[in-house]
Amino acid sequence: MKSLKITQKMLSYIDSILKYTSNITYNEFKNNSMMVEACIFNLSQIGELANKLDKVYINEHSDIPWFKIKGLRNRIVHDYEGVNLNLIWEIIDVDIKILRKQLMKLIEQIDI
Repeated sequence: MKSLKITQKMLSYIDSILKYTSNITYNEFKNNSMMVEACIFNLSQIGELANKLDKVYINEHSDIPWFKIKGLRNRIVHDYEGVNLNLIWEIIDVDIKILRKQLMKLIEQIDI
Protein backbone atom coordinates (compact mmCIF):
# COMPACT_ATOMS: atom_id res chain seq x y z
CA MET A 1 0.00 0.00 0.00
CA LYS A 2 1.36 3.39 -1.07
CA SER A 3 0.39 5.23 2.11
CA LEU A 4 2.01 2.58 4.32
CA LYS A 5 5.33 2.85 2.46
CA ILE A 6 5.28 6.63 2.65
CA THR A 7 4.46 6.55 6.36
CA GLN A 8 7.32 4.10 6.96
CA LYS A 9 9.74 6.38 5.09
CA MET A 10 8.57 9.34 7.17
CA LEU A 11 9.29 7.32 10.31
CA SER A 12 12.75 6.52 9.04
CA TYR A 13 13.54 10.23 8.67
CA ILE A 14 12.12 10.92 12.12
CA ASP A 15 14.27 8.17 13.62
CA SER A 16 17.36 9.68 11.99
CA ILE A 17 16.58 13.08 13.49
CA LEU A 18 16.03 11.57 16.93
CA LYS A 19 19.26 9.58 16.66
CA TYR A 20 21.26 12.68 15.68
CA THR A 21 19.84 14.81 18.47
CA SER A 22 19.77 12.27 21.27
CA ASN A 23 21.12 13.68 24.54
CA ILE A 24 22.15 17.07 23.21
CA THR A 25 21.15 20.61 24.10
CA TYR A 26 19.88 23.36 21.85
CA ASN A 27 23.27 25.10 22.02
CA GLU A 28 25.05 21.93 20.94
CA PHE A 29 22.57 21.58 18.11
CA LYS A 30 22.80 25.13 16.79
CA ASN A 31 26.60 25.11 16.96
CA ASN A 32 26.92 21.93 14.89
CA SER A 33 26.23 22.96 11.30
CA MET A 34 26.41 19.39 10.02
CA MET A 35 23.74 18.29 12.50
CA VAL A 36 21.55 21.30 11.70
CA GLU A 37 21.77 20.61 7.98
CA ALA A 38 21.07 16.89 8.42
CA CYS A 39 18.03 17.53 10.60
CA ILE A 40 16.66 20.23 8.33
CA PHE A 41 17.12 17.94 5.33
CA ASN A 42 15.25 15.14 7.09
CA LEU A 43 12.43 17.49 8.09
CA SER A 44 12.11 18.65 4.50
CA GLN A 45 11.97 15.04 3.32
CA ILE A 46 9.16 14.32 5.78
CA GLY A 47 7.23 17.25 4.31
CA GLU A 48 7.94 16.11 0.78
CA LEU A 49 6.57 12.67 1.58
CA ALA A 50 3.48 14.19 3.17
CA ASN A 51 2.83 15.89 -0.19
CA LYS A 52 2.70 12.45 -1.82
CA LEU A 53 -0.03 11.06 0.45
CA ASP A 54 -3.52 10.57 -0.96
CA LYS A 55 -6.08 13.18 0.04
CA VAL A 56 -8.35 10.42 1.32
CA TYR A 57 -5.59 9.15 3.62
CA ILE A 58 -4.93 12.67 4.88
CA ASN A 59 -8.63 13.23 5.53
CA GLU A 60 -8.99 9.87 7.32
CA HIS A 61 -6.15 10.85 9.66
CA SER A 62 -6.90 14.52 10.17
CA ASP A 63 -5.53 14.43 13.73
CA ILE A 64 -2.05 14.54 12.20
CA PRO A 65 -0.94 18.10 11.31
CA TRP A 66 -0.31 17.35 7.61
CA PHE A 67 -0.73 21.00 6.60
CA LYS A 68 1.93 22.11 9.10
CA ILE A 69 4.28 19.33 7.98
CA LYS A 70 3.94 20.41 4.36
CA GLY A 71 4.24 24.06 5.36
CA LEU A 72 7.50 23.46 7.19
CA ARG A 73 8.89 21.74 4.12
CA ASN A 74 7.95 24.75 2.00
CA ARG A 75 9.55 27.19 4.43
CA ILE A 76 12.75 25.14 4.50
CA VAL A 77 12.99 24.72 0.74
CA HIS A 78 12.08 28.27 -0.21
CA ASP A 79 13.83 30.18 2.58
CA TYR A 80 16.67 28.00 3.85
CA GLU A 81 18.74 30.97 5.05
CA GLY A 82 15.77 32.26 7.01
CA VAL A 83 15.03 29.04 8.88
CA ASN A 84 14.44 29.76 12.56
CA LEU A 85 16.65 27.34 14.52
CA ASN A 86 14.65 27.89 17.71
CA LEU A 87 11.54 26.70 15.88
CA ILE A 88 13.41 23.76 14.32
CA TRP A 89 14.68 22.74 17.74
CA GLU A 90 11.20 22.95 19.27
CA ILE A 91 9.89 20.74 16.45
CA ILE A 92 12.71 18.24 17.06
CA ASP A 93 12.46 18.35 20.84
CA VAL A 94 8.65 18.15 21.13
CA ASP A 95 6.61 17.83 17.96
CA ILE A 96 8.57 15.15 16.13
CA LYS A 97 8.17 12.73 19.03
CA ILE A 98 4.41 13.25 18.99
CA LEU A 99 4.34 12.79 15.22
CA ARG A 100 6.35 9.58 15.56
CA LYS A 101 3.76 8.13 17.95
CA GLN A 102 0.94 9.12 15.61
CA LEU A 103 2.63 7.55 12.59
CA MET A 104 3.46 4.37 14.51
CA LYS A 105 -0.22 4.09 15.41
CA LEU A 106 -1.15 4.45 11.72
CA ILE A 107 1.28 1.73 10.70
CA GLU A 108 -0.11 -0.61 13.34
CA GLN A 109 -3.64 0.04 12.04
CA ILE A 110 -2.64 -0.51 8.42
CA ASP A 111 -0.61 -3.66 9.14
CA ILE A 112 -3.56 -5.36 10.84
